Amino acid sequence: MAPDDRDRHDSAPDLRILGDRITLQPSGFVEPPKDKDEKDEALMKNVARFRSEPLRFLRDVSLYVSGTGWRAYDDVIGQPIFYSGFSEHIKTQVMSATVLQTKIAQLADLRITVEEKQGLLPPPSAGREYEIKKAKRRAELVQGLQEVAEHLTDNMICKFESKTFIRGAYYLVTQLLLRAYHQGIHVSSEEVLRLRNVAEEAEKKKQSIIFLPCHRSHVDYVAQQLLCYRLGLALPVVVSGDNLNFPLVGSFLQHAGAMYIRRSFGDDQLYTTLVQAYIDVLLQGGYNLECFIEGGRSRTGKLLPPKFGILSFVLDSLLSGRVEDAIICPVSTQYDKVIETEGYVTELLGVPKKKENLADFLSGGSNVLSLRLGRVDVRFHEPWSLRGFIDDQINRLSKVPSAIHVDWKDTKNQVVRQKLLRTLGYKVLADINDVSVVMPTALIGTVLLTLRGRGVGRAELIRRVEWLTERVKAKGGRVAHFGNLPLSDVIERGLEVLGKDLVGVVEGLAEPTYYAVDRFQLSFYRNMTIHLFISEALVAAALYTKVKQGGGPAIQDIPYQELHDQVLFLSSLFRGEFIYSGEGLQVNLERTLAGLEADNIIMIERDEQRNITKIGLSDAERAAGRENYDFYCFLIWPFIEASWLAAVSLMGLTPPLGQKDDVWIQVSRAQDSAQFLGKTLYHQGDLSYFEAVNKETLKNSYQRFEEEGIIQVVKSKDARVPPRLRVSPEWRPNRDEITGNLTASGKLWDFTEKIASSRREGKNRRDGATVSTRVIRLTDELGQKLWEEAVKGVDGGKKAKGMNAPARLSEEEERVLERSQKEKRKRRTLENRAHL
Repeated sequence: MAPDDRDRHDSAPDLRILGDRITLQPSGFVEPPKDKDEKDEALMKNVARFRSEPLRFLRDVSLYVSGTGWRAYDDVIGQPIFYSGFSEHIKTQVMSATVLQTKIAQLADLRITVEEKQGLLPPPSAGREYEIKKAKRRAELVQGLQEVAEHLTDNMICKFESKTFIRGAYYLVTQLLLRAYHQGIHVSSEEVLRLRNVAEEAEKKKQSIIFLPCHRSHVDYVAQQLLCYRLGLALPVVVSGDNLNFPLVGSFLQHAGAMYIRRSFGDDQLYTTLVQAYIDVLLQGGYNLECFIEGGRSRTGKLLPPKFGILSFVLDSLLSGRVEDAIICPVSTQYDKVIETEGYVTELLGVPKKKENLADFLSGGSNVLSLRLGRVDVRFHEPWSLRGFIDDQINRLSKVPSAIHVDWKDTKNQVVRQKLLRTLGYKVLADINDVSVVMPTALIGTVLLTLRGRGVGRAELIRRVEWLTERVKAKGGRVAHFGNLPLSDVIERGLEVLGKDLVGVVEGLAEPTYYAVDRFQLSFYRNMTIHLFISEALVAAALYTKVKQGGGPAIQDIPYQELHDQVLFLSSLFRGEFIYSGEGLQVNLERTLAGLEADNIIMIERDEQRNITKIGLSDAERAAGRENYDFYCFLIWPFIEASWLAAVSLMGLTPPLGQKDDVWIQVSRAQDSAQFLGKTLYHQGDLSYFEAVNKETLKNSYQRFEEEGIIQVVKSKDARVPPRLRVSPEWRPNRDEITGNLTASGKLWDFTEKIASSRREGKNRRDGATVSTRVIRLTDELGQKLWEEAVKGVDGGKKAKGMNAPARLSEEEERVLERSQKEKRKRRTLENRAHL
């Protein structure tokens, strides 16, 4: 986006929704308060409370009950919803869908075949008796499957039945939400007007709008429904996990738009087809749909890799020709403060997630009402045609030479479908990042976690937030809450929202000094900005392999090819963590280097042909104490440490001397052990960041190692048997033939050292011998405990405590493993990406 275009976009009015009023105002505008008390009152006055304004409160309730004006929700853009019989209408269409009836017939025939082999039916030689009993049995099976499908459909589908209900639900939820997010829900008026125009066209063509938001909080889908209601758009059907379908709350959400699906379908062909049939019905009818592109909520604050489950159903609807087209609308929802972050920290540190229940919902809700969490910002990317996307991709793929022989126009080919699906998922993530706004709390959190020292003075905090704001805008990002409000007030307000539990202040000094109280939780807000600077962070970490060596500038300069190789390695290492530009490494690297040079952070030497030969820190950056360079390093270092920890933890899974390599360790147990190792190393000073023990980041690292063949993972068809792993034979480190101890050598050790070369300098970092002996000893001790538990569970004839997966593979699992390894090698070739 050109600078003049960006300025025009930033100046677009916001739409502030507070209670029953919509106010157009300049983007990011917040009315300057005269004092704290008036500030709260001014922002909450549009929500009537019974205690303070009983008459107005009762009037508002009566307006919703009677459906006066826009509250009637009659003149909406989209297909008719909220009428008596809606659920039965949808249910009938689902049950009569050809794909479902065909599957039911197939399953009945398969069962007949099994029963014939088992002798439960007369032999075919019995003639007419065989035909009669077979037809009767088949009819019974079909009837049974129909009843099961009907029951599953009733539990799954959303139930837009009553306008009286939705009017009351809107008023109730608005009252509750705006007590917590007391500055309301903000959107861009330009984006809303564009969305309404698209919705009007979609209504004429009977096409669905598929909203694909990021997911950081349960408030995401609440805010989306409130916006659609208030702006007169047909509410979308929201894909929800059936974990939310608990008493009272589950029914309420289902009547407000939730459709419930299982977290895992397993091999249940009937259920899978039923979901496909329901998606078909929604898209064929032009009903709006909402699905979270990341699947579950992000516990880390940054975008998660896309989940392709529901997207695959949507894509199949179009590729099969059952649906002509649908409109994709990526959505970004940002918060001053996310309600659930404290719970996220608990989960990421290894405490099992509690199942949702009514008691926790009510007690959590009452606590939230007393909070002052600021505002919610919802941004809508420009919607686009899914059919147009598919056609463009197929045309592009058909013209580009491929390493494998595939007819890219054959949309029935699974290779083609997987390529389309993956490209679709990452395009949506990129679109979400493009329209996201950075909140003041994210700016403050980022600054506090990217400065050296214990704390930062008020003047320095303001200076660095101002610098970061300019950097965000220069990268094409958008920052909320600026305009008429002075920056110092914005920061004060952000600190107030974060609260003393996250950011502390030391008074009685030459100036107020702020410090991070809970760095782990504050990292959630820092991660909201990292996508803007990931390229610069990777370059800084690659350059750090030389900078950490110390000495003069000449020693710290890095040859271009060496920097290129390390950036390639790191970008591949974090392929599952971050969303990169689709232009390729070479183009992205050259643009990033040019930008850092223009910012006077690095200096670049070139030869006579203008080719880059050497990169180093600029004199100006050194004179400034490396503060800008360090900023980029601080962004990426916690993730580098987490990957290093994950790699180190694998070394301990090497079989003991003289033991066979046929024992498999439960994946969750291995990850828990890695987290336990990380906590130990952090308190002993070998990890600089407690965030490195983040369960989600460690899990992503293990997933990345599996993709690269560093570890092998076996997943059982039995959902009760958890996945198991082992280190691939060619990656295992060696053991001393006399002592049996692990040695600091081998492919996995070299890989770990390559990660470590970009780690932040700390205790014992320069004493490689100390790390290679003490850290390896710790990981070996923990790994051997896992090994012994697994072996004990096998040899003792019973499962060891905490283990509920067999330690050795069955013959069938061995065959499945061999096939999966071949498929992964083929997929790596297909993806044609850099590998570790």
